[in-house]
Parts: sequence; structure tokens; C-alpha cells
Amino acid sequence: MTSTVDPISLPKKTASNDSEIDREALARLLVEIARNVDPDYHARFDGVPTADPRMETLRQLLVGREISELSRVTDLLDEPEQLAAAVGGVLPSAAARAPHAQLGEALAPAVERAVQRSIQKSPRTLTDILYPVFLPAIRKSIGEKIDQTFQSLNETLRHIFTWHGLKWRFESWRTGASFSEVVLKHSLVYHVEHVFLIHRNSGLLIAHVTADNATSEDPQLISSMLSAIQDFVKDSFNEKEQSGLDTIRFGELRLWSEVGPFATLVAVIRGNPPEELHEIVRDVLLRIHDECSQALEQFDGDSSQLVGVETQLQTCVELKQEDSNQGFPWLVMAAVLLILIAAGGWFFLSWQSGQRWQAYVSRLGTQPGIIVAEQRVRDGQFYIAGLRDPLSADPQSLLSGTQVDPARVHSQWQFYQSLEPEFVLKRLTASLAPPASVRLSVVDNRIVAEGEATAAWIDRARAAAQQLSAGGPEFDVGGVRNVMSPEEHEAERWQAYVSRLGTQPGVIVSEQKIRDGQFYVAGLRDPLAADPQSLLSGTQVDPARVHSDWKFYQSLEPEFVLKRLTASLYPPDTVRLSIVNDRIVAEGEAPDTWIDRARAAARQLSAGGPEFDISKVRDVSPEARAAEHWQYYVSRLEAQPGIIVAQQTARGGHFYISGLRDPLAADPQALLSGTEVDPARVHSQWQFYQSLDPKFVVKRLTASLTPPKSVQLSIVQGRIVVVGEAPAAWINRARAAAEQLSEDGVVLDVSQLSELNLPELNRLREAIQATDVFFYSGKVVPGPEQTPVLDRLADQIKEFAQSARKSGITARFMLTGHSDGTGRETANASISAARAETVRALLNKRGVAPELLLVRGAGTFEPVVPENSQTGSSTNRRVSITVNLD
Repeated sequence: MTSTVDPISLPKKTASNDSEIDREALARLLVEIARNVDPDYHARFDGVPTADPRMETLRQLLVGREISELSRVTDLLDEPEQLAAAVGGVLPSAAARAPHAQLGEALAPAVERAVQRSIQKSPRTLTDILYPVFLPAIRKSIGEKIDQTFQSLNETLRHIFTWHGLKWRFESWRTGASFSEVVLKHSLVYHVEHVFLIHRNSGLLIAHVTADNATSEDPQLISSMLSAIQDFVKDSFNEKEQSGLDTIRFGELRLWSEVGPFATLVAVIRGNPPEELHEIVRDVLLRIHDECSQALEQFDGDSSQLVGVETQLQTCVELKQEDSNQGFPWLVMAAVLLILIAAGGWFFLSWQSGQRWQAYVSRLGTQPGIIVAEQRVRDGQFYIAGLRDPLSADPQSLLSGTQVDPARVHSQWQFYQSLEPEFVLKRLTASLAPPASVRLSVVDNRIVAEGEATAAWIDRARAAAQQLSAGGPEFDVGGVRNVMSPEEHEAERWQAYVSRLGTQPGVIVSEQKIRDGQFYVAGLRDPLAADPQSLLSGTQVDPARVHSDWKFYQSLEPEFVLKRLTASLYPPDTVRLSIVNDRIVAEGEAPDTWIDRARAAARQLSAGGPEFDISKVRDVSPEARAAEHWQYYVSRLEAQPGIIVAQQTARGGHFYISGLRDPLAADPQALLSGTEVDPARVHSQWQFYQSLDPKFVVKRLTASLTPPKSVQLSIVQGRIVVVGEAPAAWINRARAAAEQLSEDGVVLDVSQLSELNLPELNRLREAIQATDVFFYSGKVVPGPEQTPVLDRLADQIKEFAQSARKSGITARFMLTGHSDGTGRETANASISAARAETVRALLNKRGVAPELLLVRGAGTFEPVVPENSQTGSSTNRRVSITVNLD
């Protein structure tokens, strides 16, 4: 059976590229295959070949390219040399595109084994490779560690015997840190103010970060200056080492520089930084190079590729260490002052307490019957021990008047009997109870009894004389005569006691008698009067034989009325009650409630008693006191020059005030201090105006005219008088100010001003400003031929400054550096500033005071002659001088 299907032929149209398939040819082939596979076609057509070549054509059309590529790859894998060459061609690109973490993990074992074998095979090779890299770093690290050690040792020795050292030792003990760490913490106070990142090759500024409270000039100019100084040092001293500027110190400022492969980091630090700060700055520079190495290497002035650098530099600016007494200045000074005052007070009180104690011990030592065996002071307590006669003065009572705290005194006394005559006399008096008619006294260390007594008493006295201790004073009773019975003596003593009662205020004796050896007394007694029983002491009347009957009553004597008023009214501390001419007078300040109670008590006093006068007590209720304080503040304001109070009221517990105030007058808010007026309750509204008070006018004139030292402004009889010599320009300004003030009624007298004539200064000024110091191309140090010029210039500047100072004028000399147009503009600006700094240093070396010299770099912006002229470049490489008078 033959097929009537059209024979299949290879398509003549090729694909547009290797990856495309001829869709039209593919569609025709698929249709032919479908017709041949259909059973109907097999039934109708005979002679279909077993292997249809069109299938091979379809296979070549669909996967022919893939078969060819697979064959080529198989051949490549079978040839090791070709495979190695192919892998070597793509390995760098693959390594560059691979993730760093995965690539590192894959290569780490192989690299470690290779390095290990290389070191084992030839260790010296690795040493020679690392020696130039590690030696400077090791040397610098050792140097910094040595500096850090000496810095710590220096600060520790400096503060070891100071008051701060004692405080820091206590802090070291309390915190557990070493003493040197505490010393460095408090003494190394610093603050990083600026950080510059400078390109190492070009000297261009990459980034600059400034602290919040720091100020500086043009950072690009500072960067150029640093580069110029570094180049100047290397060129001048033939420094070939690949290093950079390390440290510059100027007063409290330090410039620390860390050099990296492509950039230099310069930190401007104020204060005394620790040496370990080098490590922190160096770590920041390493992180910058790790993150932006390619951008730093290709830096050409465009910082757009280095946006994240300023964030890294900001961490350096935030580095600081402040003193913890810190927080800090006036508050810290006040706290230190208070501590010193407290310490001084404590030392003074301790010394005074010791003096008082020694005075007390000396006083004890002079007391008869007291022997001090031991005394000491320990931990603020006083200890004393010794012997004491029971009849001697009480050591505790002797503390009165010495201002020694009795609670701090610990005494231990052993009792003994002193043989001193006065003590023997006291014992005899106590044991013998001599009658009133007998007088015992000490005569020539003998105790002599004189007078009259009963026989029984005389016998007792003689027996006591025989019993006296050997070595004690003799008791002579030969002068006592035998008289008066005991009953008579007792009656005499009783009458003395009754008389004593009658003289006591608040005690009225209505009846008294003696019956059967017993004593009876009756009458009236105020509860505040003296206790009659206590008055028996010393009368030799036996209290057991006294029978009293007292009726209580209220005495109208002023002292008793005063006590009752004090107990009932309980006056505040600001009120004092006293007796004046039999009247009770209250004086001071008290609330209105207490005054009302006092008035009611005054009305309730009994008729015939003393008058209670409370007219001198002032009402000090909160409202009245606040109003009084407010009126005092208003009066204080009205007395201030430059302040006019227009209106003031007090309403609802708040105070309102308004008026006019000169800006130079005292601050009304500050005047509230000491008035006890609550500032939160004061509402003020002040309109500023210019007071015509001569004192304020003089202040404004001084601020606006800035008179030279040769001119003095003073106030004479309400007129402002200007006296002295001044330049003509200043005199014209003063006259213009006088005309303006005359319209306001203020007289400014400038008639005594004379023009300052300085012909010699003008001649010197022209000579100085005509002098230029010239330089060779690319140099910041003038040649030797400029030495005479510098010598002459230094003499002229010193002469001018001295003459100006005598005339009351301050002179300043501006040194302006210039350069030619060769090279980059930034480099020219840097070299011009460096030339001015060099001339300043050379003039300073020749005796010119550095504060008279100012420097600036003009670069190529102020040429003296055009650059394209024949002498343009050599003439423009100079430093010019300008004289300014203040």
C-alpha cells in the first residue's frame, strides 16, 4: 500500500538565532506525523517504511543543538587540560559574584592547609612578608601602652596625697576598682570636638563631623593646612617613612592622627584624653576602610559614594569623659564649698570640743576633793576616771557652762574621804548638826568651833574630835560655851522657817504654832509657788514633826499670771510674753486666730490682776504676710533706676504688675529673691524703653562707640563728659551721637576731646605695609635672602606696637599668605596659609608677641601683579602685612 501523502523535506528557512525554532516547519512535520500515525491511513496506504526519515528530521529540528552541545561538553570533560583551561577562565568571575560567606566557608579549609604547609616548609618567608607590616604597628602599640602606663602613673602620683586622692581612694574601696582607674576616670576629662577624614594621596577632605557645642572655620582649609604641615615636615627633615602626622598639642587642644591605606583620620580633642582612645579611633578608621575601600582608593573629590562615612565618624565625636563631680560648674563649686565649710566646721567643732573638754578636765583638777586619774577622747566620746569625795562638787554639774555635751561624757569615780579641812568641816557639820549659835570655820588648817551650845552638843563635838583620822586637821571646840536648851533652838529654827515661807510669792501663812514638840502651819498657796516642804531643807527643822494645811488659790502676782497665760495660750515662737511695770506685754508676730484667743484671755483676767497688753502683736496670717511681702517687692522695684511701675494689683492669691523697663535695668524676676514672694504667683508685663538715666546712656554709648583706652566717659552733674584723645573718625562718631542724644534732652559733652596725632606711627605703618616676604615656588619657608627683611620687619612691628600702646591704642598685624597660579586651588590655599604661619613663627622667634599677629591664607585670589606677566609668579609668592588699630 503506498501513501499519497506529500513527501517531507527539510525546511529551507533557518531560525533567526540558535535558541529559536522554525515554528512553520515544525507545524508541517507534526501534521505529517499525525497523518502517518492515524490507523485509517495505515489501512488505506501500503508501503510505509518501517523507519521514517522524517522522524530523524524532527529530532534534529527539536533537540539538534542540545545534542551538539552535549557532545562538546562530554569531549571537554574527557580532556583534563581543556577542562582546567575552561574552569580557569571563569573562576575569577565566579569567585567575584559568589556570596562572601559561602565562598569563605568553601575556600577556608584549602587556604588553611596551604598556609600551614607553606609555614612548615619555610617559616622565614612568612616572617619576611609580615615584618614590614607588623613591625610599625607593634612598635606604635608598645609606645602607646608605655605612654598609657606613664600617664596612669603620673596622674596617680599627682593626686596620691591630695584631697581628691582621699576621695578617690574611698571610691576605689567602694566600687572595687583600682585606685589608678579611679584617678584616670576623674582626671582624664576630654571631649572630641571635630573629626576629619582626609584623602591620603590628594589631601582632599572626604568628610568632617563636628560636635554640637564646637565651632571651627572652613574644614577644607583646615584639611589643606594639615596636609601642608605634614608635607612641610617630611620635606624639611627628609622623613621617608610611610607614616603621617601623629599628635599636635596646642593649649587644651590635641590633634590625634591615625593613618590608613587610603585615608587619614584626624580627631581634634579638647582636654586630657587617655591613651586607649587611640585604639577606638583606629578601629573606626579600619571599619571605614573595610566598608568603603574601593571608594576611598578612587576618591577624586566626590563624596557621594561615601555617604555612610559620616555615621562612622559621628561615633568618634560622641566620645567624651566628663567629671562626675561634674553635671560639674557653679553647682559643683557650691557643693565643694559646702563640703569644705562642713569639713571646716566639723574640724573647728572637734577642736573646740577638745578645748572645752580640756578646760573641763582642768576645772576638775582644781576642785578640792577630786583627783583625775585618767582621761581620754575616743570616737567623739569623752572618758574620765578618778577619785571623788562625796562632799566635793558634782562633776556632772561642773559640765554646766563648759558647752560639753553631757551625753558624750562617760565618768567612773571611786569615792574616798578627803582630809582637806573644808571637807572635814562639811562632815562635822553634817554629823554634829551644830546649832545656829555655833559657827564652824577653818583657821590655819584647823577647824575651830565658836559660839554657844548645849552641853550635849559639846560632848558630841569632843567625841568627834577624838575620832578624826590621823593626819587630818585638828578640831578645836574650846571656843564653844554651854548655853540654850534644845527646845529653844528648835523654836528659833521654826521661826526662821516660817519667816522664809512668808517671803515666798504665792504663799500666805495664816496660822502657825508649836505644841508638844510638833510644828503646825496653815494658809494659802498658789500651785505655781515654791513647795513649802522643799523649803525645809537647810533649816534643821525635822520634816517629820511638821504638819501643814495649805489651801490652793490663784495668785494675781504677774509672774504667776504670766505662767498661766503661757500654759493656756501656748504662744508661737514668734511671740514673746514678758512683764513690764507689772503689766504682761506680748510682742511679735502671730496668726489672727492666736490673736483672737489672746484677746479673749485678756478679757477673762481677774479684776485687780495685771493687765495683758497684746497691742504689739502683729497679724501674720498667710494673706496678710503675702500682701506685705508683695508691697515690699513693689517698693523695691520702684526704687530701681530704669524701671517704672505703672500698675500693680493683687487678686485671687496672684499678683499682677506692669510698667516700663530699660533692658539695662535690673531683672524684676531676680529682684524677687529674698522677698518671700512666690514667683509662680507673679504675672508681670513689661514694655521695654530706653531710659535717659545717665548711667544707662553711658553703658549704651560704651557698647556702640567702643571708645579707645585713651578716652574716658564719666557723669558730671547729670551730663556725660568725654575726655581724652581719639582718632578723627571716632570723634566724628561721638559728635554724631551727641547730636542724636540732644534731641532726647541728654547732654553729651565732646568739647574736651582732642584728635590723636600720630605722625610717627603713620610713617611706621606705611613702612610695615610696604614690606613683603617672598618665597620660592612650592616652598613655605622663605629663602636666606629674606632674613634681613624679617629682622627689619620685626623691629618695626615691635616699635609700632610699643608706640601705639603708649598712645592708648591696640595694634594688630594681619599676615596674609599668597601663592601663584601653579597647581590646584586647594593646595594653593593651604600653602599660602602655611607661608603666613611660617612668617608668624619667624617673627615670634625675633621677639614679636604672638598675640599681635593674625594670619590668613588668600591663595591666588589677591595677586599683586597678573599671573601672565613676566614677574607675576615670583612676585605673587609672598606674605603681605596689614596694620589694624583698635
